[in-house]
Amino acid sequence: MAAIVAWLAIFALVTIWSYVAPHDRLTWWLESAPALIALAIMIATWNGFPLTPLAYWLILAHSIVLLVGGHYTYAEVPLFDWIRDTFGQQRNNYDKLGHFVQGFVPAVVTREILLRKRVLARGGWLNFIVVCIVLAISATYELIEWAVALQSKEASAAFLGTQGYEWDTQSDMFTALIGGIVSLVVCSRVHDRQLQRLEVARRA
Repeated sequence: MAAIVAWLAIFALVTIWSYVAPHDRLTWWLESAPALIALAIMIATWNGFPLTPLAYWLILAHSIVLLVGGHYTYAEVPLFDWIRDTFGQQRNNYDKLGHFVQGFVPAVVTREILLRKRVLARGGWLNFIVVCIVLAISATYELIEWAVALQSKEASAAFLGTQGYEWDTQSDMFTALIGGIVSLVVCSRVHDRQLQRLEVARRA
């Protein structure tokens, strides 16, 4: 219970901070909507399909990344402005962090769903399908960005965050791909242990 309260408190505090005086209100909604939708889904599925602690805390981390990006826009996060200036980078690369996380976190959640629903067993095919789904999620997000850019010229620059880089879409998807692969390498063993404990608790 303490972990749940801490999770919700962190989410609420970051959301309130992010919502107050953002760079642009429409961009805030566009960038923050996935975090709010994820919260609604987790509340709706809490009793019927609770996730592992690893998945929940990674979702929180992803939500924080989204909410920070929503507050400042991805191209203007101050810390990454400092990193750009200090290390002589050509652009603010907070969006690359966002897309790395966009691959890293969905990889764990997708893996959990596929295993617990017995869609796939552990092994090479599981990893391959998880990476494919991660890429599909990333591509879908890029299509949404494209649709927003076509509908709203005012919001498109802040939402897309290309900063003049012509290969931004491709590099975003590649970064998500790397995030998904790294997630499978780093998290699979811990994830398996938590899945086993969850299954034991469910049967008890």
